[in-house]
Amino acid sequence: MNWLLVVAGGMVGAPLRYLTDRAVQARHDSVLPWGTFTVNVVGCLVLGLLTGAALAGAAGSDLRLLLGTGLCGALTTYSTFSYETLRLTETGARLLAAVNVAASVAVGLGAACAGVTLADALRA
Repeated sequence: MNWLLVVAGGMVGAPLRYLTDRAVQARHDSVLPWGTFTVNVVGCLVLGLLTGAALAGAAGSDLRLLLGTGLCGALTTYSTFSYETLRLTETGARLLAAVNVAASVAVGLGAACAGVTLADALRA
């Protein structure tokens, strides 16, 4: 049963990642990979919310498998982030590559922390 929850979450997360990436990137005339940045930050926020809910006892293992492993696992993408950052360096945009890395890590961690904090505040 557990693997079905992961598959179901992934079936939603993968197309959501693709559609979000395309929609965001189409709105930006920039070499920065805003679509990948967006899905990764949203995934960090969702996983933070889920983690906060789990710590409070409000999210069971089924929900963590469905949303955490399945949805967030398919929604977020470290491999595409790495590839796009490498492409920035190969095209001479080294400063933008560094900005992409620093912003992705900082904002992703901030979103995860905000998610945990928000879940805690909603619980109170």
